[in-house]
Amino acid sequence: MIKGLLRIVIALIFILSGFVKAVDLVGFSFKMEEYFSPPVFNMPFLEKFALLFSIIMVVLELWLGLMLLLKLKIKFTLSALITLCVFFGFLTFYSAYFNVVTDCGCFGDAIKFTPWQSFIKDIVLLVGLVLVFILYRNEFKKTDQYTFNETKRPYASIKYTILGICSIILIYVMTVGIVSEPMIDFRDYKIGTDLLAEKKKIAASPSEYKTFYSMKNSKTNEVRKVNQDDYINKTEYWAEGSPWKIEEGKNESILIKQGYKSEIAKFKIEDTTGTDMTQEIINAPRAVLVFSYHPQDVSPELLQQIEAKVNADKTAVTYGVSTIPTTFKILKNAMMDATAIKTVARSNPYVLTLEKGKIVDKQPAKYYIK
Repeated sequence: MIKGLLRIVIALIFILSGFVKAVDLVGFSFKMEEYFSPPVFNMPFLEKFALLFSIIMVVLELWLGLMLLLKLKIKFTLSALITLCVFFGFLTFYSAYFNVVTDCGCFGDAIKFTPWQSFIKDIVLLVGLVLVFILYRNEFKKTDQYTFNETKRPYASIKYTILGICSIILIYVMTVGIVSEPMIDFRDYKIGTDLLAEKKKIAASPSEYKTFYSMKNSKTNEVRKVNQDDYINKTEYWAEGSPWKIEEGKNESILIKQGYKSEIAKFKIEDTTGTDMTQEIINAPRAVLVFSYHPQDVSPELLQQIEAKVNADKTAVTYGVSTIPTTFKILKNAMMDATAIKTVARSNPYVLTLEKGKIVDKQPAKYYIK
């Protein structure tokens, strides 16, 4: 009873984790690009394969989770999941220890974890998988006779049928997310989101940080971590002739109070001179924005078509928002961080329509022009 319940719970966790990433494979591939980037593993040559790696990882996670739930090839399934969990554990530990990827994307945009929370989650799952492996070890020998003909086992054909149906659904969900947009939008930029209201919430409840200085005593070589308040209030650290010196490059900014969390905090649009236009756009009665995080990859024909259609809307404030100041030829060019644009839009380019700061429509440019 206990081992069955533990197996089901772990299987459902893997299925849930895989599904939320399968819905938004492009978003998960952006996370993979972070891991391949120079600040992390420094393998930029793999960035172009990020989507392929994302598909492989998600398919493995979902299929193995389903196989564990259905109790198919239990020894192989548990061994593969343990290996997968060790791999994820390495990634999350690396992210947490070196503070290089602040969100592993384990549950996509549906559930956010800090790097250390992600690592702890992986360790708990790993322990659970090892425990299930031990509890089921006596059943491994019983399946030997079915190694080459497992369909003889009770209900095996039904289980494989379920696995096949789930695989078809999985392929459909992933395909929709890749060629269009996620079927289920877990992001903060879903239709109906009021950017103006979100901005006010963020301003009303900001996060608070404190700087901690690494202080070294030149006489005793003692090292202390001193927060900014103690540094100011205690003259021993800064008075003339003090042996305490700040160690350059070792200071830390630590979060002491978490404010209102929202990806909308990164929604900042500037014109080509660096002037912030965010408030103008979200306060406008109507605004239509064309986003492109890789403008160099957009065909000139598509760009021309989308610009012409958006520019024809005389009731709206219109801008082309990208990472290059000369991307758009008809629309006024505006700038935004590439990572922030990717959070808003998975397709490249993408059209976002606002009414008094509220998202009323969002769709890939190729569908907008039809």
